[in-house]
Amino acid sequence: MLQTSLLTKTFANGTTLHFPDWNVGKGEQWLLLGESGSGKTTLLHMLGGLLRPLSGCVLANGTDLYALSARELDRFRGKHIGIVFQQPHLIRSMTVEENLQLAQSFTGATKDPLRIREVLDALDMGYKRRSYPPELSHGQAQRVGIARALVNRPALLLADEPTSSLDNRNADAVIRLLSDLAGSQGSTLIISTHDDRVKEAFFKDFMFELSHERISDQLEKS
Repeated sequence: MLQTSLLTKTFANGTTLHFPDWNVGKGEQWLLLGESGSGKTTLLHMLGGLLRPLSGCVLANGTDLYALSARELDRFRGKHIGIVFQQPHLIRSMTVEENLQLAQSFTGATKDPLRIREVLDALDMGYKRRSYPPELSHGQAQRVGIARALVNRPALLLADEPTSSLDNRNADAVIRLLSDLAGSQGSTLIISTHDDRVKEAFFKDFMFELSHERISDQLEKS
């Protein structure tokens, strides 16, 4: 479902990261682990079509992301990739429902209010659909961010440190929701984290470690 090959990224300060090749199957759930600054977010953004690598290739559902034009890549990402960011980044002047409608519009398809209600209800946020982001708690806003990532039924769901600013109760809820909702719709799930709570909740029996000269990330598979 997802393959990377010979990925590298160079930054303005001259630092170059070389990422190990990675092959992820359809419906699998993975953790991407590593210390701060090791390249987790950089890799996740390259997987999601948000950050162009210096070299190498990312194949998602057989499509080479960076062989697409910018317009084609935006459309592909909207249809096939959902991203949960560290902070929800909701548009403050739009209601919860309108934020999800905007996500639907990126695919070029017509709005689907029933799907929006379905996703919000699954996250126990249906009663907040007409609320504005400033009216939400941090945990509620994070759930809306998850709903936005899921609303287009993505084949690939990426989550970047989704529990980093949450207390234990909300962190546990987000972890379970990501796993359960990804599983229920057959999405491949990759979570980037250094949060031990995520590791303990998800992955206990299977571990696959990769090392590289400039990368300390570990990849664990459930």
